[in-house]
Amino acid sequence: MKAPPIADLYADYLLASFGATTATGLSELLEGEVSHDQVTRYLASTKKTATDLWRTVKPLVREIQSEAGRLIIDDAIEEKPYTDENAIGCWHYDHSTDRLRKGINCLTARYRSQGVNVPVGFHLVAKTQK
Repeated sequence: MKAPPIADLYADYLLASFGATTATGLSELLEGEVSHDQVTRYLASTKKTATDLWRTVKPLVREIQSEAGRLIIDDAIEEKPYTDENAIGCWHYDHSTDRLRKGINCLTARYRSQGVNVPVGFHLVAKTQK
């Protein structure tokens, strides 16, 4: 039986873990079927984009697509109060608390239809001006 792609294995590992996660830990869990070097190379490979996500989920979206389907857009700020400031980790206005928060601002898009939610897009907000 062929092993699932490393992306699927790694995502499942992250979702199922309650503690620290490592490439070595995943390799041990899989009894060496996938080496920690394979996991590390996957994580260090080309940056994943919203286009990559869309290409992955498009067949599922087309399968559940309906007139009642909805595209849901959300923004969230993951607080990082002790991180050095840069274009992504910086001060963002949080409309839910009416204050500035230091962290990473991420816009996400998901498609909901027939009781299924599928992530279809994301964007990390990078500030180009101070």
